[in-house]
Amino acid sequence: MSGLIEIKSPSEWQSLLSGTTIVVADFYADWCGPCKQIAPIFQRLASQHASPKKVAFAKVNVDSQPEIAQQNRVSAMPTFKIFQNASCIQTIQGADATGLSQAVAKAVQLAGAGKSHETGFKTPGRTLGGESASRPGYAPGSGFQIGNLLSLLVSFVGLYLVSFFSFDGQKAAEQSRFNIHNARQSRVAGTPGSGFGLASGTGSGAKPSGSATRPQQRAGFKTLADL
Repeated sequence: MSGLIEIKSPSEWQSLLSGTTIVVADFYADWCGPCKQIAPIFQRLASQHASPKKVAFAKVNVDSQPEIAQQNRVSAMPTFKIFQNASCIQTIQGADATGLSQAVAKAVQLAGAGKSHETGFKTPGRTLGGESASRPGYAPGSGFQIGNLLSLLVSFVGLYLVSFFSFDGQKAAEQSRFNIHNARQSRVAGTPGSGFGLASGTGSGAKPSGSATRPQQRAGFKTLADL
């Protein structure tokens, strides 16, 4: 019988009581009809809830173990007794399948055996279509900020070199292509709809005219030989 312990001696009985938190005992007799009737239910409960050192299901034949039956004052069969830490906490007489099942369920909770069935992964899962975890250390727009910084650095170095190697440093800096104001004016001159700075009605070979025409600049860069 799976999950059932057939008691063979008083010492085995005492050892089971002392080493198990909850013991459910079935005191029966071979000649008892109701005992045979409820035996499959008791066996099913044992298969479901038996747990080593926590919950044990024992069968005690009152004819072969009269001493144990007398100690527990068994006078009718079947009699079911539930022990917690070797002390009887509930007695059920007769083939009461419903009462037996309810009593066993309460006893299993006392032993904490129900917690052993709580298995599974407790780490958070991910669902399809869900938001993915953000990558640490990533700042949106950081590449754009770095590009602006490099552009400013190039403009600064260019203005410095132009003004350094010219007689009129201020004027050279104002007319330099590294000047951000000149860059803005050139972008305004090339806005859509203006023909990229070309006068309306001119051919493809016409030169730019109007405000989009950049005035001729004299070379502001001087070599060491010129100095």
